[in-house]
Amino acid sequence: MQTILIELTNDKALKLLQDMEDLNLIKLLPNNLPKENLADKYFGKLDSQVAEDAQEYVKKSREEWDNNI
Repeated sequence: MQTILIELTNDKALKLLQDMEDLNLIKLLPNNLPKENLADKYFGKLDSQVAEDAQEYVKKSREEWDNNI
């Protein structure tokens, strides 16, 4: 057996691969590629003041939630 990694360039290709799997010609494996780190993806996207305001809002909200329990 040989395992290969392919990139689909057309949505119809997935259906073809699934049909081949139904015919027991291939076996599709789960995609275990590492997910992109969202912190890295969105780093620097918000203005620093907006980010600080959002962090402060979340902090206050959590404190209010803790006080109401």
